[in-house]
Amino acid sequence: MPLTPPAEPDPEPKMNWASFYAVISGVNRHSTGIGRIWLSVLFIFRILVLVVAAESVWGDEKSGFTCNTQQPGCNSVCYDHFFPISHIRLWALQLILVSTPALLVAMHVAHRRHVDKRLYKLSGRTNPKDLEQIKTQKMKITGALWWTYVISLLFRIIFEVTFMYVFYMIYPGYKMIRLVKCDSYPCPNTVDCFVSRPTEKTVFTVFMLAASGVCILLNIAEVVFLVGKACGKHLNNAGDSTLGAWIQQKLCSF
Repeated sequence: MPLTPPAEPDPEPKMNWASFYAVISGVNRHSTGIGRIWLSVLFIFRILVLVVAAESVWGDEKSGFTCNTQQPGCNSVCYDHFFPISHIRLWALQLILVSTPALLVAMHVAHRRHVDKRLYKLSGRTNPKDLEQIKTQKMKITGALWWTYVISLLFRIIFEVTFMYVFYMIYPGYKMIRLVKCDSYPCPNTVDCFVSRPTEKTVFTVFMLAASGVCILLNIAEVVFLVGKACGKHLNNAGDSTLGAWIQQKLCSF
């Protein structure tokens, strides 16, 4: 009786970035023009580049890492020592955490819509078209939603800066080195290990970090825009009222 060959293991599951983008773009409907530019940069220059190009560039990062020794385990130990976290996984984690604060805005918008529907029904109006309009209308960034939106932007900036610092600590200078010398056990002595395609990986690393820097600048610009717009609106409407009164009004609306 012929033996059945063992089934091949399933390929490593990958994140569905299309669904991820759909969720974020739904939240972005309620943002400013700068926020929509941020989403375009995030998707085209970070997510798309990560999926289309960067994942294939780092596909041989472990198999292409070779040391001039046949000692079992030496390659794996040296690779883990010099490259503790994969660039691809670190970028994926960065994109997820940077985009997560937008869900705060989504939850706030959903709560506002629920309250509006409830008040609409309590007023005795039950027109389905009006209820559907409440569901699809764009929320203005005012009141408590203003605070939620600004806080989400601050979290984005913090996450971006933190990950750039982590990259610098793990890979000083953001440069992929060509040759590393390793003397970790079980290597018999100091051995030379060679990295696969270091120049190409350095180019992609610099590109991804530059895109992250652009996103930081866009988030800062959006915070300045929202704060400046709110201050200008206060000065126009309140006349000679103080900035402290405006801050108190914002805190009361939160």
